[in-house]
Formats: sequence, structure tokens, C-alpha cells
Amino acid sequence: MPGTLLAAAAGLGTGLSLIVAIGAQNAFVLRQGIRREHVPAVVAICALSDAVLIAAGVSGIGAVVRAWPEAVTVVTWIGGAFLVCYGLLAARRALRPAGLAPGGGRGGGAGRSLRASVLTCLALTWLNPHVYLDTVLLLGSVANSYGTERWAFGVGAATGSVLWFAGLGFGGRLLGGLFARPGAWRVLDIVIACTMTALGVLMIARG
Repeated sequence: MPGTLLAAAAGLGTGLSLIVAIGAQNAFVLRQGIRREHVPAVVAICALSDAVLIAAGVSGIGAVVRAWPEAVTVVTWIGGAFLVCYGLLAARRALRPAGLAPGGGRGGGAGRSLRASVLTCLALTWLNPHVYLDTVLLLGSVANSYGTERWAFGVGAATGSVLWFAGLGFGGRLLGGLFARPGAWRVLDIVIACTMTALGVLMIARG
């Protein structure tokens, strides 16, 4: 039991160290949380996707990804183009900022539909080549170094994802007072635009 708990704790710490960073997926989840828009669906997609990818890495599928680098290259190009487009949309929003409406949604425009939010979340998650390199290859390699306790490591890493995305999404509403002001949205959208566009350009350049 101590060995299992140690592996799970190591997985939790390693998983958090990989996902707690400014990135496209985190920026999207935070924005949805602030808007209080389809947060449960977005959090569930991110957490479940991570769980699937972590399970794939623990199962040894990382070797398959390593054997087919061309697949990662294709995902890199598609994901890079998607991030650049998303960044440009954020830049356009920054030119026309609006505060939060009384119900929690952002004023000055229609909210994002559930379908649009789900598709965007799936694209930001699965079209990011780093998710395969970090979650499948890196976490998978570290997990397998724990031998028979590798699944405990995987459970710990998946738990870290759940805690992080739930905190980011559901905790975003605490910033509602700040984002009642259009100027705060302008700053956030500028940060998102710069982050998404920079990540997209770097992905395409490395592809």
C-alpha cells in the first residue's frame, strides 16, 4: 500500500507539473469559467481526454506514437493553424470588449453554443501535439518506470487533471466581478490572442 500511494502521489505531482502552465487549453477553460458557459462539459472533456491519453501512455501506446512521427507532424500543422485562427478571433474580440451580463454571460454578443464549446475544446485538446508528447510519451515513460505500480501513477496523474481543470473552470466564476468591466476582458483577450497565436506559429515552424 505505501508503494501504491507513493506512485499515485508521484503521478499527481508529475501530472500537475505538466498541465499547470499558460497554454491554449487552460486559457480556453479559464475563459469559459469566467463566462460561466458550459463549464461542466468543458471540464469533463478536458479531464476525460487526459485520462484516456494517460491510460494510453501507461498501456505502452507511446511506443506506437514514437514509431509514427509523421502522425505527430500532421497534427502539429493542423493544430498550429487552428491556434492561429483562434488567436485572431480573440484579437478581434479585444477590439470590441464587453463586460459580463448580470446572468454571468458576456454582454455585447451572443454566447457560445454548447456544440461550439465542445468542438473547440476537443480541437484544443486533441490537435495539440504536445499532449501526445507530454501525456502519452513522457507520463507513460515515467509511469512504466514504477513497474507494477504504474497504474497507481496513472490514477494520480488523472486525478491531478480533474483537480486542475475543475478548479480552473469552476473557480473562474470568482473573477466575475473583475470581468464585469470591458477593460478586463480586453486584457484577457489580448493575452489569449498572443498566447494562441504564438503557440500556433511555433507549432507550424517546428512542424
